[in-house]
Amino acid sequence: MPKYRPDDQRVVITGVGAMTPLALSMTETWEGLLAGRSGIGPITQFDASSMLTRIAGELKGFDPGKYMNPKEARRIARCSQLAIATLKETLADAGLPERFDDEAGERVGVLLGTAAGGLERASAEIEAFHTHRRPEKVGPFAGPSILPNMPAHHVSHAVHALGPNSTISTACATGTQAVGEGAEFIRRKVADIMLCGGVDSLVQDFAIVGFNAMRAISCRNDHPEQASRPFDKDRDGFVLSDGSAMVILESLSHARARGAHIYAEVLGQASSSDAYHVAAPDPTAAGAIRAMRWALQDAGVDTSEVEYINAHGTSTPLNDASETLAIKKLFGEAAYRIPVSSTKSMLGHSMGASGTIEAIVCALTIYHGVIHPTINYQTPDPECDLDYVPNVAREKRVRVTLSNSFGLGGQNACLVLGVCP
Repeated sequence: MPKYRPDDQRVVITGVGAMTPLALSMTETWEGLLAGRSGIGPITQFDASSMLTRIAGELKGFDPGKYMNPKEARRIARCSQLAIATLKETLADAGLPERFDDEAGERVGVLLGTAAGGLERASAEIEAFHTHRRPEKVGPFAGPSILPNMPAHHVSHAVHALGPNSTISTACATGTQAVGEGAEFIRRKVADIMLCGGVDSLVQDFAIVGFNAMRAISCRNDHPEQASRPFDKDRDGFVLSDGSAMVILESLSHARARGAHIYAEVLGQASSSDAYHVAAPDPTAAGAIRAMRWALQDAGVDTSEVEYINAHGTSTPLNDASETLAIKKLFGEAAYRIPVSSTKSMLGHSMGASGTIEAIVCALTIYHGVIHPTINYQTPDPECDLDYVPNVAREKRVRVTLSNSFGLGGQNACLVLGVCP
């Protein structure tokens, strides 16, 4: 049985929002995931014709002017634009006001994450300076816009959140760790509501070239919708995507007092380090196992109670095999009975946003009783031999889920979500 705390320290998810390569809302994204649709396509944001990889998960049709004043939009980096846009859906889903007054705002905090912050803004400003060598070519908003804490600032400012405000930047583990650490603020009773999530806008030429140099991303350009194929024997790397996701976390007592609907409860969380390599996972999977084990211990949940795992599942040869090994080592023979699926098979890898998107997926899986598939699973890999819910969604009542994120630099994070009785 989960280790339930007092109601003012129990943390529940009452609102969700996201912008993904499938749709500019979490509602439509969820529908697309259940249908097994891919959001991956040819790159249109810049000329990628000379690059080894010419595909990505772009946010189709995103217009910041629909969510904020166009003048404000020009002053801030795209990651902050996405965060503000996602905030509106998330607040509406939770039934919360778009702006809190002073008294309520003191009990509202923000914890957002980003792997790269305003990369495109930094690149443009640096290029402008080095091209012209004239200080006046650097704009007054250049410095602030590239800082990783700017999405959290802009969200805090927009909603008048006066409580704790912080930023997580742990590469691919960012979005998961942001939700987990946000829950800790509520457990410590310094906030009643936390706006938590992750955002990244990394579909940029520099990022694509850099990951190509690492041989980390897929070059399956002829069939982009089939490029992300986690756990499949023919996988050749992840697909880089843009994305933004946010959840409303509340103490259970606060959520019940205002009659909020509850998707799921954050039962436990943990993070760990491989202390091994900047890019390759520990071949023994020890770091991933630690994160999962500690998260389950934090939740008071036994391995036998886990009924679904949302995998990090990037579609890279090393990561998928390592994660499979970690699950088998921790869960033993029971690993073969637990459904495991990868959201990245359809959305690609949006770095700082992915973990939060996947936490939302776990909450919706619990809420709706259906598991989305891992698409493009065609050729089994002997090293990856678990139940990956191949290609077709599966109806299943799920009471406890585990969500994994394992990032560059050996950053590991894990969340345990469950039904809120």
